[in-house]
Amino acid sequence: MRIAVAGATGLIGSQLTALARKEGHEVVEIARETGYDLVHPEPGQLEAALAGVDAVVEVTSTGGLLSDQETLDFFTTVARNLGTAAAAAGVSRTVTLSIVGIQKSPDYGYYVAKLAQEAAAREAHPAALVLRATQFHDFARQMFEWNRDGDLTRVMDVPTQPVDTAEIVRLLLDQATGVLPGDAQVAGPRPERLVDLVERYAAHVGSSVRVVPVDGPASVMAGAMLPDSDEVLLRGIDWGTWLEQQQR
Repeated sequence: MRIAVAGATGLIGSQLTALARKEGHEVVEIARETGYDLVHPEPGQLEAALAGVDAVVEVTSTGGLLSDQETLDFFTTVARNLGTAAAAAGVSRTVTLSIVGIQKSPDYGYYVAKLAQEAAAREAHPAALVLRATQFHDFARQMFEWNRDGDLTRVMDVPTQPVDTAEIVRLLLDQATGVLPGDAQVAGPRPERLVDLVERYAAHVGSSVRVVPVDGPASVMAGAMLPDSDEVLLRGIDWGTWLEQQQR
């Protein structure tokens, strides 16, 4: 198969590209680093890139550094641009990576944007699929670094159930190739507290930075990040096992 990966140079995109090629698929890498602006694409550029492509997988990310409105604009614009180009190029299906629980969080701007992204993807392409995943194992490291202010870091005290990225990549490829024909949800094997994970990560890397618990949006503090459906696939290693594999 010929698969296009939008966000191919990111954490998930690079792993997905490697796995798809390992299994014999041809991959078109779509990212700013490979010459594509998904927000303001050159006329006809995406359609040309997607010619002969069987499936498009979108795993783009803002890195959590934009305002709520900017995040909303980014995800919906990229979803529409990719979906419209894919439909015009005759692509059979598109797959969008999303997040478990976003429908329960109207008070969390990033989740509002991801829910709108799903809707935009489905509107733009008639065969759009969605994979909703819980936070990656690496989320604790990201929160440690992104929220750091001198000798402390402020982290939302919320429950989460992180999942290994290898499981996400496997399911995305299965959706792209038709092995998994519908939408899906995936989570790791056990619930955790995000503050606890960040503290354990800081200790693992030998950091003296103090982790300060703070309130987050009410919905995620009440458990919106946790899976609540029997249809959620529980996959992969737990967070503690993942941490043991990380460099100190």
